[in-house]
Parts: sequence; structure tokens; C-alpha cells
Amino acid sequence: MHRSYQPLKPVTNRYLQQRWDQQDYENHRRKVSSSLPVVDMKGMRTPAHVQLKLKKLQLQDERLSVIDRDNRLLASRLAQIVCSRGLVDHHNQYHQNQYQPKSLNADKRREELLLVGRQNEAIYQRITSRQSEHRRQLWWEDWERAERRRDDISRFPGGLAERHRSSRKVKFAAVDGSERSESFSTTERTDRET
Repeated sequence: MHRSYQPLKPVTNRYLQQRWDQQDYENHRRKVSSSLPVVDMKGMRTPAHVQLKLKKLQLQDERLSVIDRDNRLLASRLAQIVCSRGLVDHHNQYHQNQYQPKSLNADKRREELLLVGRQNEAIYQRITSRQSEHRRQLWWEDWERAERRRDDISRFPGGLAERHRSSRKVKFAAVDGSERSESFSTTERTDRET
């Protein structure tokens, strides 16, 4: 067996080198198996104040004390009702159909509505009494002046185009499926459309 062993470095005795290498390997394996991890993977311990949650216990105690106080008040009221034999003035003075629920702030809402109405009326009066700042007569005169200039510099006079447009004939087919056709001039068509 020692004759088949090939060490990494040249040695004088293969048998001894094999035993030494085997012993080193076993020491290494023993150290690996007994070694401890360097990184602590256990996690952090939960602090005591987080485990107990004292604030939650305090809030729960306060809530229970409020509930106990309310229960005592209700019990005292019930005892008072039992002692007074339940004499309560619960009769309605008006008949059931004549009773109308009343709003506590109806007067205030009515006053606000009247105030808004008065303000709207004042705004309307100011708008209607205001004179227009636009001078329509100046606009109209400017438009006529621009049309005269356009007619003066145009290639064809305005009347010629109107005469030419009115002489054209357009045929329209009837809608109800009949084969009848009508012809109108463009001026007649615009008159019929209006």
C-alpha cells in the first residue's frame, strides 16, 4: 500500500510520509468537526419591555375602569327608575299626524339664505346698471372701411361674383325614393334652408 502512495514532494521514505500525511488529515478533520461558527446566527434576544408591553396593559386597565364606571352609572340610573316606578312624562301634546320635527338651526339657515339672496340681487343690479365699454359703432365703421378696401384691391368686383353664383343650377334628388329631381339656384337654396 505504501508503494502506491505518491506524495506531493519528493521524500526519502514513502511509508513514513504517508503516515504523517494521514495523521495531519485526521487532525484537520477533527478540528473542522469541533470548530464553532464565527458568525452568530441565533438572532437578537427580545428585550423585556417589548415582551411585557406595559403600555398596552395600562391602556387596557384604563378602558376596563371606564367600562366599570359606566356600568355603575347605568345601574344607579336603573335603580332610580325602579324606585320612582317609571313615572315619565312621555305623552305628546299634539296628535301624531300634526307633529312636525323642528330644526334647531332653521332660523339661522333662513337668515343665511336671505342674505345670499340680497347679495345676489345687489350683484345683478350692479351688472345691469353698468354701461358697455365696447363701442359697437366704431367696430361697425371699421368693418365697412375694411370691406371697401378689400373691394378696391380685389381682382374681381364683389357684384360680379354674386351674379355668377346665382346663375348656377344644382340638382337635388328627392328623399322618398321617387326618381324626381329638382333644380334650384344657390340663392334659392339658401332661402329655402333658412
